[in-house]
Amino acid sequence: MSGETDLICLLAELQPELQADTYVFCSIRNASYPSAAALQPLASFQEAEGLSLVLTQQAAEAAGLACDSLYRCITLTVHSSFEAVGLTAAVATRLAQAGISANVIAATHHDHVFVPAHQAAQALAELLQLQSEAAA
Repeated sequence: MSGETDLICLLAELQPELQADTYVFCSIRNASYPSAAALQPLASFQEAEGLSLVLTQQAAEAAGLACDSLYRCITLTVHSSFEAVGLTAAVATRLAQAGISANVIAATHHDHVFVPAHQAAQALAELLQLQSEAAA
């Protein structure tokens, strides 16, 4: 399955789910993924400055990694296509209007929105409202 591309359908079927864990974003200079695999990152990206990781707070603290902020993950359970246009913009705009930052990671089947942990409940409510408005 290639996923949904129609923006109205995507928003109407958004079905955001707040994940239980708390996450951090951190970077390890001069690291490669094999050296960080034991940390079981949820996501990674190699940047010029170092290997960026998304880890559970618990894993980062156990490894002694410095992190600035705590995040919660909201998974948009609708199966979105990589070729869909506007989903990230619609979600980010809605959260921005509520004063909530959003870091979106697209995976093969779903998009995952990382929001400040202290605003997670409000972010979830905003996304549920966005879904409701699109379904109307």
